[in-house]
Amino acid sequence: MEFAPAFLLILFFTIPLFIIKLFKHNYSPKKSKQPRLPPGPNPWPIVGNLPEMLVNKPVFRWIQNIMNDLNTEIACIRLGNIHVIPVTSPSIAHEFLVKQDAIFASRPLNWSSKYVSSGFLTISLTPFGEQWKKMKRIMVEELLSPKRHQWMHDRRVEESDNLVRYVYNQIKNGSGLVDLRHVGKHYGGNVMRRLLFNKRYFGNGSEDGGPGAEELEYVEAIFAVVSHLFAFPISDYLPWLWWLDFEGHNKILKEATNTIRKYHDPIIEERIHQWKKGTRTHQDDWLDILISLKDANKNPLLTVEEIKSLIMETAIGTIDNPYNNVEWVLSEMLNQPELLQKVTEELDSVLGKERLLQESDIPKLNYTKACLREGFRLHPIIDFNAPHVLMKDTIVADYFIPKGSHILIRRQGIGHNPRLWEEPWKFKPGRHLSTNNGCDLSLAEQNLELFTFGAGRRGCPAITLGTTVTVMLFARLVHGFIWIPPSNEPMIDLSELESNTTKAKPLVALGKPRLPARVYHQLN
Repeated sequence: MEFAPAFLLILFFTIPLFIIKLFKHNYSPKKSKQPRLPPGPNPWPIVGNLPEMLVNKPVFRWIQNIMNDLNTEIACIRLGNIHVIPVTSPSIAHEFLVKQDAIFASRPLNWSSKYVSSGFLTISLTPFGEQWKKMKRIMVEELLSPKRHQWMHDRRVEESDNLVRYVYNQIKNGSGLVDLRHVGKHYGGNVMRRLLFNKRYFGNGSEDGGPGAEELEYVEAIFAVVSHLFAFPISDYLPWLWWLDFEGHNKILKEATNTIRKYHDPIIEERIHQWKKGTRTHQDDWLDILISLKDANKNPLLTVEEIKSLIMETAIGTIDNPYNNVEWVLSEMLNQPELLQKVTEELDSVLGKERLLQESDIPKLNYTKACLREGFRLHPIIDFNAPHVLMKDTIVADYFIPKGSHILIRRQGIGHNPRLWEEPWKFKPGRHLSTNNGCDLSLAEQNLELFTFGAGRRGCPAITLGTTVTVMLFARLVHGFIWIPPSNEPMIDLSELESNTTKAKPLVALGKPRLPARVYHQLN
């Protein structure tokens, strides 16, 4: 077996520490026995299970295999001095995220989070404390309140209209084949740019309603940041090695973050200047709201860096889930066309064929939402949630969980848990309708039997926005167009990438308009 240079360097640094540790262990008084940790692989002194992690990539699949081999729903893997606790049980997840949420509400102090959040100035990446409380209050009360959601309604609808116009133009002006991953990613990017800056494009865009070169670069950078946050770099567990950047992780993250800032910062700085000069006096988007906030002394509530950081985090945290969910659901349903027909019939019964879906129609679309819930259960965008960090020792599920542990809820582990789900590997939307008794079905899951928006203090505050964007993307594509697999691919390939849980091949399908031509033409 060939060992990575990083592994050899770790051994070089840690052999002396190992000798010291053995000496101290043999000549120090025995400590009182503590409650047992969750089951897991035996760690090396000092470095823990980092050597095994380095030779078993991708890390999330290595952790999956450990839990499968141990037949456990909670495990403990020591990386450096940090106990990493993966969980696949809803009841144990509920203990962490709800019952004992107050002590599990912090975040890791790692280099990646610090760099992207400009020194922990944001919400999702920031450890528990006054800064986190301040920024979360602003997000919940000022940006995501029901009043603000309604205030931005027309912007979201404009982007839903542009989605249909863009797909229609691609079909009419090309071969009919549409890359639905590309469409979903850029629809999400468009929505967030409209909410943040009231812009669809940073440049000129394309005439058919699609992205231009600037938007392509920007969205690619966002996904690079998402894939490198909490990606198990060595420096997260041995911080004194951060400067070596063994796998190029820090370099990639810096370049991607700086690309996003290249587009954000000039807009933010110019807007702040306009408000100071008095040439801008009314709020038009989320950026205006953040600039206009005042403290008790009528001074700006947020610094320029806080505004930039919050805009950055909002952009990178909102566009990955909708596209991934819709791509997987459409892929599953193209292989089970009777399910696609059932969604289409529900949409036609609510909308007819003379108009497009509106946000006010969403409560009536329970089967549509059941399909999306099933997509979240079976195909989450990332296996692990962002780590929750324990702020004091505690006991969970009769196991000792030490202070500083990183708690990772495994979305796939819960969604694929055979103890919870009958035929867990099969796409069966109807399973989500058996308990709602005809009420409005939510994409959120309070019992954590599937992991969509999370729970507790660190739960996603954008449930309404996330639900709206996801349902509008899926339902507008299904109601507005007929989709069939390409002629050279009668069945859609449902395999995952080895490196993550996204679909290995982008979904490319043959589309045809299914509504009267005037419905599309009025969008122009």
